[in-house]
Amino acid sequence: MPDRAVVFIDGNNWYHALKDVGVERLGQLDYRRISEKLLGPRTWVATRYYVGRVPQAKAPRDYAAQRHFLTTLTATDSRISVRLGRLEARRVEDPAARALARYLANLPTRVDPAVYRDLHELALRFRKAEVLVEKAVDVMLAVDMVVMAERDALDAAYLLSADGDFTPAAEAVRGLGKRVYAASPLPGAQLAAAVDSFIRLRPGWFADCYQ
Repeated sequence: MPDRAVVFIDGNNWYHALKDVGVERLGQLDYRRISEKLLGPRTWVATRYYVGRVPQAKAPRDYAAQRHFLTTLTATDSRISVRLGRLEARRVEDPAARALARYLANLPTRVDPAVYRDLHELALRFRKAEVLVEKAVDVMLAVDMVVMAERDALDAAYLLSADGDFTPAAEAVRGLGKRVYAASPLPGAQLAAAVDSFIRLRPGWFADCYQ
């Protein structure tokens, strides 16, 4: 019986999960080795890495770092590819600046007027911060996973994420008679309930997965 497997990596969720559990040298991880080790005896068909494209004008250093990582990633093996979504700038309220403004407004004692003025100006200046928000990436991954299952392009899908938002996609793929496995260093109770198996990857698991 065919046992073709495709790895779908939710890049943002995966990256932060690795950081949270203390996996080191993230940029040197070998995704060919990770894919082969995770799949075991199954036939590795492809690994797809999904992430938002860093805008060069907004964050040139991050753009260069991401480009280097993705170039190295895809050069590792022809079966590894990248799917890019968007990162859009959003203005959000900074809770630290809000807390500072509230603290200054309720000071029980007087402070030097110049110090008070400087702190108040800082609170106002940083009250709104610009952050980059990932868009379209999760939807792209979920659609690709379901479409590949519908087209009989895989027998098993490995989802590297703990994000419960992928639950409907996992259920749809299983409904098509395919197996779905999720793997992450972090727990994901909602997703775990929707897949055939949820694989917790401890930091030591990655010891032999470096370039």
